[in-house]
Amino acid sequence: MHLRFIKSHLIVLMVAVVLSACAQASHPNLVITEQDVVAMRTAAKQPGRFSTAVTARQAQLDEQIQQPIVVPVPRDGGGGYTHEQHKKNYQLMYNAGVMYQITHNKDYADFVRDMLLAYAKLYPTLDVHPQRKVNAQNPGKLFWQSLNEAMWLVYTIQAYDLIYDALSSEHIATIETNLLKPVALFLSEGQPSTFNKVHNHGTWATAGVGMAGYVMDEPEWVEKALYDLDKSGEGGFLKQLDILFSPQGYYNEGPYYHRFALLPFVTFARAIENNEPGRAIFQHRDGVLLKAIYAAIELSYNGLFFPINDAIKSKGTDTIELVHGVAAAYSLTSDTSLLDIAHQQDQIVLTGDGLKVAQALDAELTTPYQYQSVAFGDGSDGTEGALVVMRSNIGTEQALLFKPASQGLGHGHFDKLTWQYYDHGSEIVSDYGAARFLNVEAKYGGRYLPENTTYAKQTVAHNTVVVDETSHFNGKVTKGNANPPDLNFFATSGTGSVASGEIATAYPDVMLERTVALVNLTELNRSVAVDIFSVTSDSPHQLDLPLHYQGQLIDTNFELKGNTSNLSALGTKNGYQHLWLKGSSTPKAGLAKVTWLNDNGRFYTQTSLTQGNEEFLFTQIGANDPNFNLRNEHGFIRRIENASEHRFVSVLEPHGEYNPSKEYTLNAVSQLTALQYSQQGSLTLIELTVEGLDYLVAIDSSNQAADDESQTFSYLNTSYTLTGRLGVFVRSNH
Repeated sequence: MHLRFIKSHLIVLMVAVVLSACAQASHPNLVITEQDVVAMRTAAKQPGRFSTAVTARQAQLDEQIQQPIVVPVPRDGGGGYTHEQHKKNYQLMYNAGVMYQITHNKDYADFVRDMLLAYAKLYPTLDVHPQRKVNAQNPGKLFWQSLNEAMWLVYTIQAYDLIYDALSSEHIATIETNLLKPVALFLSEGQPSTFNKVHNHGTWATAGVGMAGYVMDEPEWVEKALYDLDKSGEGGFLKQLDILFSPQGYYNEGPYYHRFALLPFVTFARAIENNEPGRAIFQHRDGVLLKAIYAAIELSYNGLFFPINDAIKSKGTDTIELVHGVAAAYSLTSDTSLLDIAHQQDQIVLTGDGLKVAQALDAELTTPYQYQSVAFGDGSDGTEGALVVMRSNIGTEQALLFKPASQGLGHGHFDKLTWQYYDHGSEIVSDYGAARFLNVEAKYGGRYLPENTTYAKQTVAHNTVVVDETSHFNGKVTKGNANPPDLNFFATSGTGSVASGEIATAYPDVMLERTVALVNLTELNRSVAVDIFSVTSDSPHQLDLPLHYQGQLIDTNFELKGNTSNLSALGTKNGYQHLWLKGSSTPKAGLAKVTWLNDNGRFYTQTSLTQGNEEFLFTQIGANDPNFNLRNEHGFIRRIENASEHRFVSVLEPHGEYNPSKEYTLNAVSQLTALQYSQQGSLTLIELTVEGLDYLVAIDSSNQAADDESQTFSYLNTSYTLTGRLGVFVRSNH
């Protein structure tokens, strides 16, 4: 995955590395250097994207710095007035500091100075925040949690660095003695459990304190930020790089927190590189930080991150964290495909790296970014399962996300072997993400809602098997973290992509195994998703397989009994208490079809093989939700009672078009008319008929299968040759 750029430029960087010791440096000396400032000042006077960005930022700043400086006594939780004001303040200080360096207009430096002095007067008077959460994260003083305090320091220490040379010795002493050093000590020695933690909270804390060490000539702080408070290496920034990312750059908590943690990782790494190039931070673990930037891009569809675990679904590749990440990656690699992402982000950061991006865009050096089908190994050594991304551009652009990945720490959900599906720019088979209104104080102070635990994290909120209405690992995070699934195999080729995963520890005495494939039907210029979920146990259980979809139910090929006058919750706990039972049916043996229409104007049909003993339960989120915290989304659950062994087989098929503006509808009915499943040794064979064409999909699940190895097999008196894991064969034309 873009390793050719990473590896080649790592070599160049290594050659350029010179051994140096941490020493007092001139200012600025963090992300923006003196050399950057010279280039930025020149570019700001010339036509182009960079000068346009400077002009826009300057106009905004000139209006903002005319307002009175407000540094309120902390009072509110996330999203409240004081919280948002302090957040606004650190962003203003940073932006004004940058503008001072570009324009050398002392008004910007004076604004930052005066705000820092106001904070230096306030901070010594503060106790811990009044809205702190009891028995939760460590509290801040300016903010309800120390995470936000660390974010404040990451931005503020850069602002201070940027105006340092404009300050008097008296102001320097006041600001450092009464504000910056106390904040750094509070976040480090004052909160060792967070500072030493291998977690995104620890990343922000070590980044802030480490950069403060560079600016205020405290080399011991830098060492502690890198290696833990006792410098043992058991915690600290380098340990976080070692543990939180897999060798491929996948972040353990998932794309949403990958994005969030990326800014302190990239920012502090830039500061380390500029102050101590001998540490070769961007070469650490074979360039894992560069790989992490690419991974963040790959873990998105149509500009939005895949919303696994605790994720706000509106976050995407245009977030400021990834804007900085892409700028840094381009500066280090000169990979012109990154300019495609930068163009889509449509934001130029006012740094030396941002200047390089702007100049390259102006020079029209952009080449298309090629998204890939890839399995991102999970865990520090890449062996704790994987997060699999399958992509296809047959007909429309599709993506299938398969999750035989690890728990993801406290932000993880109990959703082993779940999947999501995207097509034509939209989410089709969906994940709820997080139950949270970020920074909306009226909704639980902007924090995670109680329903995040009672519904969003629970297994039934996802698209994977639930046994006996109990969530995976019985909802225990520690057990989930200790028991990742196994990725049995992943393969991708011109015929499509396929992956298989399994887990035997989600429930006692139950083995879950799932194989999913995004299959190209080249002759029809379309792809379908094949899903095979096998459950085996020594004792009988109730097995539920939910599918949550985005859109309006259009039709079923079986009679559906709707609950039209009285609704009741589907269950009493583990997320079931939040699902209204809207209707039910037990289809006859054969093909059971459910069709819905998405807002993208396409129809989607899930065709399932049934034996006449599966009940289909149609649900809507919203039961037992007195504060209306949950979105009222739809789904259906395939339920089998009293089974010790069962195989769920289905195919998801996009089809047709609905255009209400031009008043036409095309192919609203499923084009898949036959579906059969069989097994030949290690070969799984799926026969399906679509638009009169008989297709045979062959999947080799043996341990010995290789991409370039072929085998011959016979099906219905016809011989076929399968190369690799996945084969798609046209059998006949009716």
